[in-house]
Amino acid sequence: QVQLVESGGGLVQAGGSLRLSCAASGRTFSVYDMGWFRQAPGKERDLVAVWRSGGITVYADSAKGRFTISRDNAKNTVYLQMNSLKPEDTAVYYCSLSTAGHAYWGQGTQVTVSS
Repeated sequence: QVQLVESGGGLVQAGGSLRLSCAASGRTFSVYDMGWFRQAPGKERDLVAVWRSGGITVYADSAKGRFTISRDNAKNTVYLQMNSLKPEDTAVYYCSLSTAGHAYWGQGTQVTVSS
């Protein structure tokens, strides 16, 4: 089993920054993707950014130029640096680890951006 623990969410004013962290523990894998998704009230869970095992990063259009995903393989941790936050970024942010066709999810961390 895999446990993902997110941290770093909170309340911030528009234009501010937050850094989310997600630490994975438990079962280990040699090849896996780690990324961030978000879900706003009444909406589906959408991809924000993902760091693939080969080092390729993928961003949602809404995140490009403002968010940066990074990964520390030694610590099994993925980060999401979010700058220039907007009220529409308000959502619960979920960390995900996927491998061999299976996805694991964290419990989510709330990010609220006030205008």
